[in-house]
Amino acid sequence: MTATFQILGETEKGRQKIHDIKTITLQGQRSYTLVKVIAEDGLYGIAEAYGSPGVGMKQQIEAIKPSLIGQDPLAIDVLYTTMGQNPNPSIGWAGPSRTDGSAHALMRAASGIEMALWDLAGKILGVPSTVLLGGKFRDKVRVYNHARPRDLLNRSSCEEWAQQVKEDPAGITCHKFGFAHTTPDTDAGRDLANRVLTVRELRQIEEGFANCREALGWDHDIMVHCHWEYDVRTAIQIAEAVAPIKPLWLEDAMIVNHSESWKRLTASSPVPICTGENLWRRHEFADFIVHQGCDILHPDLRNSGGFLENKRIADMAEIWGLPMATHNTGSQLNTWATCQWAGSIRDFIACETVTGKGDWMDELLILDGPYIENGHIRITEKPGLGVDLDPDVARAHLAEGETWWA
Repeated sequence: MTATFQILGETEKGRQKIHDIKTITLQGQRSYTLVKVIAEDGLYGIAEAYGSPGVGMKQQIEAIKPSLIGQDPLAIDVLYTTMGQNPNPSIGWAGPSRTDGSAHALMRAASGIEMALWDLAGKILGVPSTVLLGGKFRDKVRVYNHARPRDLLNRSSCEEWAQQVKEDPAGITCHKFGFAHTTPDTDAGRDLANRVLTVRELRQIEEGFANCREALGWDHDIMVHCHWEYDVRTAIQIAEAVAPIKPLWLEDAMIVNHSESWKRLTASSPVPICTGENLWRRHEFADFIVHQGCDILHPDLRNSGGFLENKRIADMAEIWGLPMATHNTGSQLNTWATCQWAGSIRDFIACETVTGKGDWMDELLILDGPYIENGHIRITEKPGLGVDLDPDVARAHLAEGETWWA
């Protein structure tokens, strides 16, 4: 008994508490809000909250911060579920109004903090975050980019593009892009209210993507990108138009939220239907999963709850036979973090990235090997997420008015 109490006492002495939470915002083509959760002994975890648009993100993190100071950083599920409820009434924080036990109104901020906690937890325990999530199903994760021809209807332009992507040093073989929506019969250009395509437009979509496939060959994958703008009949027509090129998926063709029309589209489409980047938590994914409203789920970890919440979404999706991919317009840090999470997901296709172009963003992290190699990001064997920021690169790209981890 004495020995047991002694061991428990030693364990308790080594436990950490959250000491501080800080943010910085970097500015490039987008804005990137980074989060740092610091333990009492100086260990810290870093991650990224949603950045563009980043309006109010830092303020939301500051609003959540009082509820976390002094808490156990290993109690990630508890902290996420109750985030914003300060256990110390003397501080006076009441938390956001909600009925589901989550910081729903502050989801993007909460997601960034949650992911930084996984990095910190891995460092405290001396294991990769992927191990804490249950282990890795793969050693590397495929990424996809937005490389596209200047003009899909011009075969020379498509051939030039195909040559460029085949020579890409990062070796990315998966590309997502959309098509112009114009109304040729008017001088106003795009009709933002019209959710129906003309026969001419549908024919141009079919021709344009056929040009891309012909130029690219079959060693690369293509995804067809929409932005929630079409009605169900038009979405089916688009799917039929691009079916000959065998796209990996047709993305976000209809309104964000679930309806029976998503089920109709998925059942009618000759190509896989993908959606999910603007859905929050497993509650908003549930209808798509249970009612088969898509073929592929595509959350953004910064939108939908961080690592554990999205792993629960993936576990639920697996029961209904739906694989995962991830939306990601974040920095090199979020791309790396998302791929570490993806290593723990059994049925995972690819992670989006706006990095891998050889600019400063590819130098933001201190890595011990190539960033993207043969179109993949490796799963780290180091504690936590296994990376840190290069302070010189980060300082050189701080947004106006920002100071280094102030």
